[in-house]
Amino acid sequence: MSLKEMSKDELELLSYTDLTEMILLEHKKSMNTPNIFHEICDLLGLSDSEYTSKIGDFYTSLTTDKRFLLLDSAEWDLKDRHVIDIVVEDDDEEDIEESDEDEELEDEESEDDEIEENYDDEDTLDDDDELDDLVVMSDDEIEGE
Repeated sequence: MSLKEMSKDELELLSYTDLTEMILLEHKKSMNTPNIFHEICDLLGLSDSEYTSKIGDFYTSLTTDKRFLLLDSAEWDLKDRHVIDIVVEDDDEEDIEESDEDEELEDEESEDDEIEENYDDEDTLDDDDELDDLVVMSDDEIEGE
């Protein structure tokens, strides 16, 4: 059933995105946001002030609905009409891997610098001082406690 054959009551039961899908199917071409929403407002008998106040929410609903695709021409179309090719170039992957490796090396070098700084401090204890309070106990002594 086409939109023009539907009663106003039937149209009001449909969401704006459902109406958009039907409009795009009937027109068999992509359309921009204002044209789609003008047609919806005409079908539902909405005023110009309602058009102005609701077009932002309408645009948001189109962006979140997975049925629609915003084309480079700033027009909406049904996603089913388009094939989306995902192209991954090998050069990009190598750049990503190299940058990750560079970051890891920088992290390791900064950790090494921090360790060296800790040993360079004058406040470090002598090895003998650290071991003065050390007591060696056998397993039997530990179990006896």
